[in-house]
Amino acid sequence: MKITTQYISDYEYKSTTENGNSVSIDMKPEGKTLQSPMELVLSALSGCVAVEIALMIQKKRRTLAGLKIEANGERKTTDPKGFTKIELHFILDSPDAQIEELQKVSALALDKYCSVADSLKASITHKCSIAKD
Repeated sequence: MKITTQYISDYEYKSTTENGNSVSIDMKPEGKTLQSPMELVLSALSGCVAVEIALMIQKKRRTLAGLKIEANGERKTTDPKGFTKIELHFILDSPDAQIEELQKVSALALDKYCSVADSLKASITHKCSIAKD
């Protein structure tokens, strides 16, 4: 997987995948109109978990009428201001599933199948190289 991130202005960037799909990033201290990188992390986690939940509910032959995930992230107050705690609140609408099934599916999605959640708890190595254009 490869992402290319391009400078737009000091606080704005555009990240594009190899397939040409893109997302704009906004880190302006005031007047933000787009998500910041840390907000995108929460969005990625919520999106990943949502897909897994939807697939598992369908596999159980249950109806998924609606799904909403409210993600709340607490961050360190000193740099780097990474997350110290992330809470996800699931609001699932399924007329033919019991709450216990929905709890199990949500836990499995988060703990076993979501690659974003797995990456957030993993030790990931980082490597940098530099070139001049």
